[in-house]
Amino acid sequence: MSNELTTNLSSQKANTSIARWYAVQVASSCEKKVKATLEQRSVTLGVNNRIIEIEIPQTPGIKLKKDGSRQTTEEKVFPGYVLVRMILDEDTMMAVKSTPNVINFVGAEDGRGSGRSRGHIKPRPLSRQEVNRIFKRASEKKAVIKLDLEEKDRIIVTSGPFKDFQGEVIEVSGERNKLKALLSIFGRETPVELEFSQINKQN
Repeated sequence: MSNELTTNLSSQKANTSIARWYAVQVASSCEKKVKATLEQRSVTLGVNNRIIEIEIPQTPGIKLKKDGSRQTTEEKVFPGYVLVRMILDEDTMMAVKSTPNVINFVGAEDGRGSGRSRGHIKPRPLSRQEVNRIFKRASEKKAVIKLDLEEKDRIIVTSGPFKDFQGEVIEVSGERNKLKALLSIFGRETPVELEFSQINKQN
């Protein structure tokens, strides 16, 4: 009996070792919903021993609201995608594909056959390098700051050499976490580049 148990445990361990990461495209803003639903469905369908991990790589974010307050958020590294570590077979593939808000696996189009089978996507496992890069990016990336600001909004500088100066926004560079504002320096309107973290919006 113990030999049989050992064999079963070894078999389960072997199965887990051949699990690979796959990228799954999902409907916009439905990443968390898909993750929660798929976790439940994998148990219900009896494939939770083969669908092992479901991840949404995220980085910390800070949203500067119009009232000047700051809200901690999570920014998705790849919006519209969920990563699933699984042993790919007919059951696990159907469990994922039939989950609400799932569009399809990321992979190569399987052109074999015709009719209904045409256009079938063959899931492509992510390479170890791709997986490492994705999770490294999620763990190392600096906090993304989102600013609820636009041109002509009034701001006050809260840190740096221009602290307590007030000005008007003339340009917002969201991808660089910076903006340009006209500050009154020595009685002249002077354009100055500032980090989002250095300013607050004035009401």
